[in-house]
Amino acid sequence: MADILTPALGESVAEATIAKWTKKVGDPVKRDELLVELETDKVSLEVVSPADGTLGEIAFAEGDTVTPGAILGKVTEGAAAPAGEAAPKAEAKPAEAPKAGGEASVPVQVPTMGESVAEGSVGTWQKKSGDRVSKDELLVEIETDKVAVEISAPADGVLTISAEAGSTVTPGQVIGQIAASGEAAAAAPKSEAAPAKAASGSDDPHLSPAVQRVVAENNLDPKSIQATGPKGNITKADALKAASQPQAAAPAAPAKAAPAAAPPRADQPREERVKMTRLRQTIARRLKESQNTAAQLTTFNEVDMSAIMALRNRYKDAFEKHHGIKLGFMSFFVKATIAALKELPAVNAEIDGTDIIYKNHYDIGVAVGTEKGLVVPVLRDADVLSLAGIEKGIGDLGRAARDGDLTLDQLQGGTFTITNGGVYGSLMSTPILNMPQAGILGMHNIVQRPVAIDGKVEIRPMMYLALSYDHRIVDGKEAVTFLVRIKEHLEDPQRFLLDL
Repeated sequence: MADILTPALGESVAEATIAKWTKKVGDPVKRDELLVELETDKVSLEVVSPADGTLGEIAFAEGDTVTPGAILGKVTEGAAAPAGEAAPKAEAKPAEAPKAGGEASVPVQVPTMGESVAEGSVGTWQKKSGDRVSKDELLVEIETDKVAVEISAPADGVLTISAEAGSTVTPGQVIGQIAASGEAAAAAPKSEAAPAKAASGSDDPHLSPAVQRVVAENNLDPKSIQATGPKGNITKADALKAASQPQAAAPAAPAKAAPAAAPPRADQPREERVKMTRLRQTIARRLKESQNTAAQLTTFNEVDMSAIMALRNRYKDAFEKHHGIKLGFMSFFVKATIAALKELPAVNAEIDGTDIIYKNHYDIGVAVGTEKGLVVPVLRDADVLSLAGIEKGIGDLGRAARDGDLTLDQLQGGTFTITNGGVYGSLMSTPILNMPQAGILGMHNIVQRPVAIDGKVEIRPMMYLALSYDHRIVDGKEAVTFLVRIKEHLEDPQRFLLDL
């Protein structure tokens, strides 16, 4: 088959719309015959047939948006060409058949990545063109601005890659082909090569790039790591758990013998240019859009954490024994935040054009720092959860974020966000709004400070609180009152029980 490719559209043109197909699937076509017309915001383009044959597949319908390099469809060469020209092509086809074991090829396609995700970037391929692969074997990850989507082999056979690492792709786009071969699944060369690949770690089919780094840095044997991920793959958490075990440290001994006499930066360039990941690009774009859109202002307060810390220390063992999870500070902050949001609904609202949408539900986003960047998974209906339910929900979301297992649904639709820079030692900050939300609460480090209590100086565990808010919808009085209410609830946690 010959691919029908979207041509380059111009330096400033990133996409085009399919205006019209001139042929239907099954119609005979000739080389250089017009097949499809594309429209951009500047010009119209014609795409012609790359070969004689039959139009075997249309990948994008009229009205769809495509990007340069996208495969629009396929032409089955020689199937319906004139008799005088078909014979040479029909003879040429079997010459390539041995590569695929004489059977038809199966496309490797980009899956649907969510309603609001229109494109992604191809990550590092776990296999090379010409390698044999097994069905359901991990081939590559597609990185979107929200999650990473794994693509596995749809069949046994030999892989041909058509979209290299770093390429921008769209849902449904064909990024490779697998020449189906009945011998591929049981081929002796593949099964013999497996141990060698497993020993190297980085070529193991079940290792994502994040797991590869953990394996390489800790000299782990992937075969000895217990896999708990979907489809039997090793997650980053699995690798970190294996690295923390005593036996994982043994292989690191030879590394100590390596000479350390090289001068600083002797084997490193003074500068290194690295392309931003799609997630980092999205973080940068959304934060700048947030600053440009909202009238952002930050107000501060401080809270005495003595009561919360005493309550937590008194009941943490019984809490963990009863609920199976540790009692942290986040559940108290979520409860206090929801109480304040109910009193001041503007902080739980958003602007849509000239309308204000007041939210009568409380889906709290909790910012989580991961290896790839900051993500904000959402704890749904947090107002109906107990302290234990909140702790469990936040724990599950945090693990999913760090393992790269978050779904799009878990990242969308929050009404208010809490971010905790205190875990990194931050004393004070001005968090940026997570648009279109109207408010974000910043927690910070707990520091022993002298404060005046009833005319006396005492040392208390104090935390600064910061509320960044959209001044277009939230007035200063409401913002200050919001933080005061949180302070009151945290300094007197019995208010939770009395619903005050």
